[in-house]
Amino acid sequence: MNLTNESYVILISTKTSTELYYRDKSGWIKVSARGHKFRATAEQVLNHVLPTLAGIKPNVTIKVDHYEDPGTRILMGPRLSRPD
Repeated sequence: MNLTNESYVILISTKTSTELYYRDKSGWIKVSARGHKFRATAEQVLNHVLPTLAGIKPNVTIKVDHYEDPGTRILMGPRLSRPD
């Protein structure tokens, strides 16, 4: 089973938007609700994920998708265009 960071896609959603985070060979990438891609450090990813997990942001949800083969990841969200 592949449990490396590259095998996950993190989706952070509110009522009106969804952002996603994934890791490639160079590091983490954030895809904004408008489909714009930004490089992110691991600390920046945690700064977005941890408050939601702690319940500080109750109207925000997190979903994590696992892909055994990172090449098959779906890098799109409900309101996102393909980021590649």
